[in-house]
Formats: sequence, C-alpha cells, structure tokens
Amino acid sequence: MIELGVLFFDEINVEFIKNLKEENAASHLVLVGDWTVNNFEKIKSKLQPYSTQNQEKFSLKLDHIRQLDTAGVLLIADTFGRQSLEKALENHALSKERQAMIQAVIKAIPQEESIQPAPKEAWPIRLFENVGLAVSNTWKEFIHWIGFFGMVIASFLYILSHRKEWRMTSLIANIDNSGFKAAPIVMLLCFMVGAVVAFLGATVLESFGAQVYTVHLVTYSFLREFAIILTAILVAGRTASAYTAQLGSMKVNEEIDALRASGVDPLSILVVPRVLALIIAMPILTFLGMLSGILGGMLVAALSMDISPRLFFDIINNTIDVKHFLVGIGKAPIFAVVVAITGCLEGFNVSGSAESVGQHTTASVVKCIFLVILLDALFAIFFMEMGW
Repeated sequence: MIELGVLFFDEINVEFIKNLKEENAASHLVLVGDWTVNNFEKIKSKLQPYSTQNQEKFSLKLDHIRQLDTAGVLLIADTFGRQSLEKALENHALSKERQAMIQAVIKAIPQEESIQPAPKEAWPIRLFENVGLAVSNTWKEFIHWIGFFGMVIASFLYILSHRKEWRMTSLIANIDNSGFKAAPIVMLLCFMVGAVVAFLGATVLESFGAQVYTVHLVTYSFLREFAIILTAILVAGRTASAYTAQLGSMKVNEEIDALRASGVDPLSILVVPRVLALIIAMPILTFLGMLSGILGGMLVAALSMDISPRLFFDIINNTIDVKHFLVGIGKAPIFAVVVAITGCLEGFNVSGSAESVGQHTTASVVKCIFLVILLDALFAIFFMEMGW
C-alpha cells in the first residue's frame, strides 16, 4: 500500500492530505496556487518539511499551478530535485509556454553530479612540467629581446644617416643621469670592496710571507672583474630600473601611443638616446671603479703592510700588463647595451596599471643582474681559453 499525497498551495496555506490511497502507485504531489517571486520566502518556509524527504518517491503535478515564474521553478527544483522537475515535464497538460520556461530553467541548473577532484600528479611530473614551461618562457623572452635589439639597431642606423634626427640634448641629459650622478656611489662601493679584498689578501698571504702579492690580487681583480661587475650591478639597479619606470609610466599614460599616432618612432626618441648614453657612461664609470678599488687596496697596504703608495704603483707598473685593463674596460659597452635594452624593453612591456610598472621594474633589475653575471662568466671562460 503506497500513500498518495496532495500538496495544496492556495493563498499560501499548506494542507497535506493523506486520504488518497492506491496500490502499486507512486506518491503524487499536486502543486497549486501562485508560485511566483512575490511569494518566494513564504513558500520556501512552508516547503522545509518536504525538502528533507526522499525526493525520488515524489511525482510532481504542475498543471494545477495558477501562476508560475522562474523563481517558482527554481524553488521547486531546489526542494524536490532537478530529476523530479524533468519528470513533471512529461505531463502533456502543461502549456507550451510553461514547458519552455521550465526547460530553460532546467538548462541553467548545474547537473547534479558529484565533482571528482582532479587526480594529483606525481611530483616528478610537475617538476618536469614547470621546468619545461620555464625553458619555453625563457626562450620566448630571448627571441623578443633579440627582436627589440634589432629594432633599436635599425632606428640607430636611420638616425645616424639623418643628422636632423640627432637629439643631443636628450643624449647629454641621459649621460648626466646615468653617468655623472652615478659616479659617487660607484667609486665609494669599489673603494670599500678594494679595501676588503686587500685585508683578505693580506690575512691569507701573511702565513706564506707573501703579503706583497696583495697588490697583484687587488689590481688583477679590479682591472678584470670587480670594477665592471660592481658597476654593472649598480647601473642595473639604478639606471635600468629608472628606464623601465620612465617608459612604463609613459606607456600607462598612453604617451607612447600618442607618439606613434603622430608618426614619430618612439625608439628613436626614447630608446636610442638612453642606450647610447649608457654605452658612453659605462666605460667611464668602470674606469672610476678601477681607480677607486685600487686606491682602497693601496690604503690598506699602506696602513697594515707598510707598502708605500709609490711602491704600490711601481709594482703595478712593472708587473701588471695593460691587457688586463683592456679586458675589463672592453666588457663595459657590451654590458651597457644589455642593461639599457633590457630596461627599455621591460618599460615597453608594461600594461595599463601602476602595479604593472612595479612588476616590470623589479623584473628589469633581476634580469639585468642575471644577464651581466652570466655574460661575465662566459667572457671569463673565453678569455681563459684565449690566454688573455
């Protein structure tokens, strides 16, 4: 014996009648009344007892509902389940308009399926995936860098052949900002590092009775490596970040787009002067760094090892070949190009937000320092193989 129930919603009064009984029949719920958004909260409170019952035993009959809108259909689906609502559509007594509305609501309701969590990949697979993505992104950035470098070269050659395109004021201003104003911090840092290297050399070589070779240690290290590395790192943190921030702000303010709309090449105005300025300024800063580092070592030698400044410079003059100076100073223009191009490229990659300016400025400094150290290592291997 299966119980038949009739649910009446008339004037929002609920009466559940249990007097219809039939054998081998399913329980029917006949919904009547106004199932609209205006009655949504009242009907929802009345339906609480039925939302906890087994939804599969109900067979809904909707043809006795007086007014029905999408809110009412959603309430029926939420209470009795999507499947019960789909079965109710089999009742041909429903009007075509009402059937279409119910079908539209059913399509909008997510499928009642349990969402299976994605299987966890083993950590070696994730590791290889991350490495592959990193290599792919690095290769794409390298190709982009090469393309931008080629565009800058093309703009430089065009400017070189058109004298009226020369912008000496911008060039001199950038030399002043990236060169002369950076000289004090470069000299101070190299001076202190030179003193530290001299102290370290004196401490280690004292046990061998070879403190005089501290002069060679300081001179070799600053002529070949320390001066250019320290200068390039400082310029990367100071000048490359400034280039990125300046060009990025112009990109955000759409000033670069305005230049293009005016028929002016932004590279010839904004990038070429900055690159040339750094190519000129970097060797000067490197030379000042060499002098400062050697002077720092000379001061320590005079104070702690009784090596007079005259003896210090005599040792340099008699034992240090000029090729070591040329090796160090020759790397300066190459590092200048790398730092300037990277800083300007990151500025052009900025999107239209202040947050993007900060992100690309940080990326500019990190990439410049990484590229400088990488190139210096490659140069060291090359010069060692060449016997220079």
